[in-house]
Amino acid sequence: MALFSNQATLTYNGNTTNSNIVYGEILDALSVEKTAVEDSYTPDGLVTYAVTFRNTGGALNGLTVTDDLGAYPFGTGTLVPLTYEDGTAVLFVDGAQVATPTVNAGPPLVFEGVNLPAGASAVLVYQARANAFASPTADGVINNTVTVSGGGLTTPVTATESTPARALPLLSIFKSITPSQVLDNETITYTFLIQNNGNEPIIATDDAIVTDTFNPILENLVVTYNGTTWTEGTEYTYDETTGLFSTLPGALVIPAATYTQDEQTGAYMVVPGVVTLTVSGMV
Repeated sequence: MALFSNQATLTYNGNTTNSNIVYGEILDALSVEKTAVEDSYTPDGLVTYAVTFRNTGGALNGLTVTDDLGAYPFGTGTLVPLTYEDGTAVLFVDGAQVATPTVNAGPPLVFEGVNLPAGASAVLVYQARANAFASPTADGVINNTVTVSGGGLTTPVTATESTPARALPLLSIFKSITPSQVLDNETITYTFLIQNNGNEPIIATDDAIVTDTFNPILENLVVTYNGTTWTEGTEYTYDETTGLFSTLPGALVIPAATYTQDEQTGAYMVVPGVVTLTVSGMV
């Protein structure tokens, strides 16, 4: 939409007089909306975007669609938190799939040669991956803008979508044994290193549980959690007949990861939240 004004001048016998000012409005023939199909993003995860066009005027041929891929200022430069996923672009015009426009992955991401017949609606769908410059923190967000230009438009049309980071824990577990070679009636120790790479902690009400069936079966168990001795029946259970060990719901509490953004490169670095569970017993 663009506003304009106009005023006439009348001259006669060396005199000048001005008319009143009239105002008008040029309505946009094209409206554009950008939507993220997923309601949030995860580090290294894909986000599907849909750009919807509605053409209420005459044919618009040779449009260029430019996606900034969430670019944001950093220091004296610019970082781009999204990377176009090659081969994912699909264009539908009035519900029918048509030839994919020419794609330049960028950044910025550019689609060239989008044609919209008079009165047509169209949807351009594509995917982008959250890269190392996308904030993994719980309050992270990607503000992503597309600009449609050319094709006879008097002014470019823009649309923005804001997609927040998904708040969730991301756990992994690593098990080791010491010593790896033992005699009968000797003690071995299993160590479980549990890491949280996510931006949300595991709290007691999440009821995270570790289970393991020890073979050979262990006797005289000693269990510690971050160096503190646990009590059977309070934090864990153990069946000396089957060798089944299980932590009890609410016993595991695992902190969220912490994140820092490299001052030089702008890439995010992850320091996982870590807890250590040890189980020792005689074979």
